[in-house]
Amino acid sequence: MVPLRVADPHISAEERTQVLKWLVESHKEFIMAIGGVSDAQWKWKPAPAEWSVGETAEGKTEFLARALPSGEGNAMAPEPLVPREGLTRAQVTERFERQRVDIVTFASETQRALKEHTLVHPFPIFGTLNAYQWLIYVPLHTIHHDKQIAEVKASPRYPPDSV
Repeated sequence: MVPLRVADPHISAEERTQVLKWLVESHKEFIMAIGGVSDAQWKWKPAPAEWSVGETAEGKTEFLARALPSGEGNAMAPEPLVPREGLTRAQVTERFERQRVDIVTFASETQRALKEHTLVHPFPIFGTLNAYQWLIYVPLHTIHHDKQIAEVKASPRYPPDSV
């Protein structure tokens, strides 16, 4: 874990390269995860309290820059971030692509001293994170949701393509 404050508060070339690599990988995985999903598959839930592929994809964009649950298990999204809009796959994809351009541009070009700025994470396990740590959460959280989507799709009751 990167310390909250360091001698040089700017991100290094290696850190910038890593976050951009994660952004590219998570983008590709996300588009592949939701591509080809039928309307029935988009809305299907493994259980009433669990999220569908569509809800997982929709919640990710709201939650993206704010928090990342632990890589182990699933955290409960704070109430304001629980997906409610019922967005279509096309709407989620368009919003994801639009937001991703801004994030990649920022990660590529920022000269700000990201490690000087901190914010307390809403999940106490993470404590206070600096802005660089929040930035790397963007692609890591996408990857986490990609795995959740794969779990939904792997359910034996997941609707077939033809439904």
